Amino acid sequence: MFTDMVGYSALAQRDDELALELLEEHRRLLREIFPRFHGTEIKTIGDGFLVEFQSALDAAECAIEIQRALSKRNADVPAERRIEIKIGVHIGDVVHRNGDVYGDGVNIASRIEPLAGPGGICVSMDVERQIRNTLEARFEKLAPTELKNISMPMDLFRIILPWEEQASVDAQSETESTRASRKFLWAAVALVFALMIGVGWWWSERPHKTPTSPAATAPSSAAAEIPAKSIAVLPLENLSRDPDNAYFVEGIQDEILTRLSKIADLKVISRTSTQKYKSAPDNLRDVARQLGVANILEGSVQRSNDRVRVNVQLINALTDAHLWADTYDRHLIDIFAVESEIAKTIAETLQAKLTGSEKAMMAAQPTSDTTAYELYHKGRSLWEKRSGDNLPKAIAFYEQAIARDPKYALAYAGLANSYVLLPLYFSVPQRDAMAKAREASLKALEIDPKLAEAHNALGKILNFDDLDLAGAAREFQRAIELQPNNATAHQWYGNGPLDSLGRFEEAIAETKRAVELDPLSPIINTDRAYPLYYARRYDEALAQSKKTIELDPAFFYSRQILGMVLQAKGDLSAAIAEFEKARQLSGDPLHLSLLAVAKTKMGDKNIAQQVLAELDKVNQDRQGLAYDRALVYLAVGNKEEALRWLEQSYADRDGANLSWINVEPILDPLHGDPRFEALVQKVIAPKSEPNP
Repeated sequence: MFTDMVGYSALAQRDDELALELLEEHRRLLREIFPRFHGTEIKTIGDGFLVEFQSALDAAECAIEIQRALSKRNADVPAERRIEIKIGVHIGDVVHRNGDVYGDGVNIASRIEPLAGPGGICVSMDVERQIRNTLEARFEKLAPTELKNISMPMDLFRIILPWEEQASVDAQSETESTRASRKFLWAAVALVFALMIGVGWWWSERPHKTPTSPAATAPSSAAAEIPAKSIAVLPLENLSRDPDNAYFVEGIQDEILTRLSKIADLKVISRTSTQKYKSAPDNLRDVARQLGVANILEGSVQRSNDRVRVNVQLINALTDAHLWADTYDRHLIDIFAVESEIAKTIAETLQAKLTGSEKAMMAAQPTSDTTAYELYHKGRSLWEKRSGDNLPKAIAFYEQAIARDPKYALAYAGLANSYVLLPLYFSVPQRDAMAKAREASLKALEIDPKLAEAHNALGKILNFDDLDLAGAAREFQRAIELQPNNATAHQWYGNGPLDSLGRFEEAIAETKRAVELDPLSPIINTDRAYPLYYARRYDEALAQSKKTIELDPAFFYSRQILGMVLQAKGDLSAAIAEFEKARQLSGDPLHLSLLAVAKTKMGDKNIAQQVLAELDKVNQDRQGLAYDRALVYLAVGNKEEALRWLEQSYADRDGANLSWINVEPILDPLHGDPRFEALVQKVIAPKSEPNP
């Protein structure tokens, strides 16, 4: 397979920075897709790829998936940011030498690719013969073509993609007869238009009958958009008499999900969005549509002494078809093999493509200690809740799990992810929490370098503690590569280095993907609003914020972003109301500062001093106080003090606030000030050395 990026050279001459940005995005996207179809990247050639596959079918399906992904991406971006590529595929003998490939097979593929046209796929007759009866696609035969340096004319075919209009690869120049035909066409259109007016008048004057509802005859558009290879694992029913087994049952559900989430060819809903449902619900189709999936796994678990029975059934919820069911009676120690077998069977039933690495990760056994297993899942369940004292409790369970099994990499990753968030919710010194988070994440990666959760935690550490946005981006990308359905990785990557660096379209796409994978999570839905806010797309941010509050009216973080959006739109009274609610729900000093900003704009001349006095009373180990003071000083126009406290925030390594210094609308009055711009560069400039 040869690929080529359309218009790259011309774009590089006009805007080399944008060209490089799109080139890197294009490379990331394609490199994520190649392995799913057993594709081996041989090399890059400028803005194109040379890729080798095990079969013609793999190559063709990979090409279609690439064009589908780009088509979907391009639908949401302006024309100047679109990425279009041409793809050529040929099958033939090649010679491998020093990591490269040579021969007519390569040469012909390179000559075929330019004929595909933007967004197109061109294949040789040899490829078409191999795949015509197995690929669900139509082919358009091109005129016999002479290829440069190829002696014989070749029959070539263009794959007709489902979402595109049927068009010839080579547009024909408009002839006189074509123009005459067009005139005739316009006359016909005018006639039809006149007839439509007449019919419309007749219809308006005739007696009316109640029309048939369109819903009765048209298929649901929402259902049509749900991917066939998508699944939600509902909470498994605990049939054990002991209620303490609830965490064990939750653990089985979570482990099945974790294994499935490593499969790039599947869409897998996170557990936080499935927990509100019970197993075997009456309204299975409604549940599936709410979660955006076609398939549901439901079942039950019964544990007795050292035995466990797991019943599961896989259902296509949109058609109510039972796809597979099984019962596993095993010793307790065998539960990990059961979880792996269930995930593998689901993948096979849904015909998901599995790479070798995905198969290996699905079969991996995280621990052999069932008690450590239960302790880990108790911690994970509490970590997902965030609020109250759940994070310290989660840390305690993770530490107990590690004490039981010092080689339990997932428990170290859970510990790291808890310490990362601790300063945001409690008066815990950031330097202490981040040091412990770093130690735990590096230990997890020492045990298992392919653990997505540990890469995700390290990304957050680099983002918040090191202010290393480039390093954080690398870790989040690695986490997503290892676990494509990790909603938190998409969330932290989007509302993290991407929007901090002003890469808003990518940030919005990542947070959108996070919501698709965890549609009922308040924290992920809230973080979906932030890139929209930073991009000054306030109406969209407002709609997303209100949607999040519908999910959980008591979640302070969603109240915070709603207030910030309302303030940006000029609705200060409504913003103040939201900041007050957020303050009551969390006690975070940031909400005092945001209140000071809004009330000062409303004309309150005393609020700034009152808030500064309040901040002096707060535990000074609380994360972000320097940034909070900077906002208050800026609100009253004291830029010198505002800059002094922002510089102190940088000295405190307060990446949880300072990462967004260049895109935060509240800080707009400081742009252009040399001290501020110097500080911005310190925050967003790439670090010279990659982190371990």
